[in-house]
Amino acid sequence: MASHRGWGLFVILTVCLISLTQHCNGGNVLVFPIDGSHWINMKILLEELHARGHSLTVIRASTSFYIPEKSDIYTSITIDLGEDVDDFFEVYLQEHMRAQREGASLLTFLKLTKDFLSMIHKAHVLLSEMVKQILNDQNMVKRLRDSQFDLVLTDPALAPGVILAKYLKLPLVLNVRWITSGEGHFVLAPSPLSYIPVPGSGLTDKMNFIQRIKNILFHGITLFQQKFLVGPVYDDMCDKYIEGGCDIISLLQEADIWLFRSDFVFEFPRPTMPNVVYIGGFQCKPARPLPAELEEFVQSAGQHGVIIMTLGTLVDALPKEIADEIASVFAKMPQKVIWRHKGDRPSTLGNNTLMVDWMPQKDLLGHPQTKVFVAHGGTNGVQEAIYYGVPVLGIPLFFDQYDNLLRLQERGAGKIIHLSDVNGHNFEQALQQLLHQESYRQNIQRMSHLHRDQPITPMEQAVFWVEYVMRHKGARHLRTEAYKMPWYSYYCLDVLFILLSAVTALLYSILALFRFLCCRRRRKAKTKQS
Repeated sequence: MASHRGWGLFVILTVCLISLTQHCNGGNVLVFPIDGSHWINMKILLEELHARGHSLTVIRASTSFYIPEKSDIYTSITIDLGEDVDDFFEVYLQEHMRAQREGASLLTFLKLTKDFLSMIHKAHVLLSEMVKQILNDQNMVKRLRDSQFDLVLTDPALAPGVILAKYLKLPLVLNVRWITSGEGHFVLAPSPLSYIPVPGSGLTDKMNFIQRIKNILFHGITLFQQKFLVGPVYDDMCDKYIEGGCDIISLLQEADIWLFRSDFVFEFPRPTMPNVVYIGGFQCKPARPLPAELEEFVQSAGQHGVIIMTLGTLVDALPKEIADEIASVFAKMPQKVIWRHKGDRPSTLGNNTLMVDWMPQKDLLGHPQTKVFVAHGGTNGVQEAIYYGVPVLGIPLFFDQYDNLLRLQERGAGKIIHLSDVNGHNFEQALQQLLHQESYRQNIQRMSHLHRDQPITPMEQAVFWVEYVMRHKGARHLRTEAYKMPWYSYYCLDVLFILLSAVTALLYSILALFRFLCCRRRRKAKTKQS
């Protein structure tokens, strides 16, 4: 018995020593994040990597509002940036909401598309200036090289971090859903436009003929954006700083691992690649207890429950007339309402509505009293609604939000109301449907069960593959070489041409032989007659 105890103690000590060794010998990661809501995703992953003993260095802009310079989990490198992305982004958002409120028309669509492309181009130019400053500073370059990073972790929605990884010759891990020109799958995996909807098209994986035409047209806009607006920004950097030149799409395709912030509970089925790891909902954890005052407010709702409303990180408030309409509907509801709203207090606000500057969104979504989530449809909020099983009333404002909400609506787990359609009647009707038609809650609960039924959590997946790249100095064996092929070879058009040529030559030869034999036969017949 004593020997068994001794052996058990030895095993425990060994495991502890291994754990300590792994903790002390953590990797060294260079992080190039994007500000705003994308930083929320990246920060959660960095916290987990830090907890596992990895050293993190974050490159940030001096104008960054969300990424702090001082942190307990990382060392920062701050690059001076004369203009803040948020400055012109805020202008775009206000113009976008105003145009949406005017209603759908071809003119409105063209204006929104023009403003969006202009804003995206300016963001890429601004962020690329950060990397140019780094690469033009030999002391900074030496500091980065001397740091002996194991890999670069970046969000490629804006791609300067991808250029930096190539310049430093480091393995690249992407924390990704969006790339420089749309959704990441479209440059990585086969993406037939017959059943894979292009973001922004508002389509599902079931398209009729007219919808397929629309899908192709939207894909054309994406290609135009990449070719003429985004690509040239990075082409100049590639020509100047990367030996032999490059293009940004090829650099993205060379990434070792794509940590994709989605999964097939949420996304429509589609082809994928071996180096794509799906981590949708990786930021979600079991809900924690609410602060005492907030818990008291939630419990005061009794059997009617609570509605929560927030429009994400970037939108503090809706236009006043819309906010008043929404507030008047909330005031009539028996439910209590928690509303993140930083604008002017609506004149129609009821006593049942608590307005806050910030809310513990995940903890509220995980609370059994929460009945409906009124949201803008950002990726984070939608994934959290799925994880906690709360039906969504979506008011999409911009970017991918309509497409995100459409996936919930298609599965009967949410409902969409356009900003131009928001009025007291429509908003109340949609809210009542979500509250009283049990199918919405049943469908989102089913999605929640499917999402949670995994051998390991999405966060464990993410951390494992980051460490995998550290251990093996990359993951080249998981990357396809298809992106190095000419387009005509990728689609086997050269093979098809040769085969068609061979078949044509064979048919021509047979025809020629047949004509020769016929002519010879006719000549013989004439000879016999004469």
